[in-house]
Amino acid sequence: QVQLVESGGGLVQAGGSLRLSCAAPGMIFRIETMSWYRQAPGKQRELVASITRGGSTNYADSVKGRFTISRDNAKNTVTMQMNSLKPEDTAVYYCNANSGYAYWGQGTQVTVSS
Repeated sequence: QVQLVESGGGLVQAGGSLRLSCAAPGMIFRIETMSWYRQAPGKQRELVASITRGGSTNYADSVKGRFTISRDNAKNTVTMQMNSLKPEDTAVYYCNANSGYAYWGQGTQVTVSS
């Protein structure tokens, strides 16, 4: 069974930056879309950013201009650079890979202090 491996979460002050990475070792199926979702306490999981195999990106309005998603198709990895972080960005961030079946990572905590 394929498991996504996430890294890069942590604690940062408002205005700071973090870089999240996700890998899909052992994936034998073609991954069409890779995405990052987040879930804050008491809130529903929401899409933060996604990128297709061809490189088309989509961002939540709340992160446009601050977050950048990228991927390496050969390595089955996705990265999200998060700049100008705000306390409202605090959440558990989940990596998602869609090959017709959705695979999820275990989540990584991002905490932004004011």
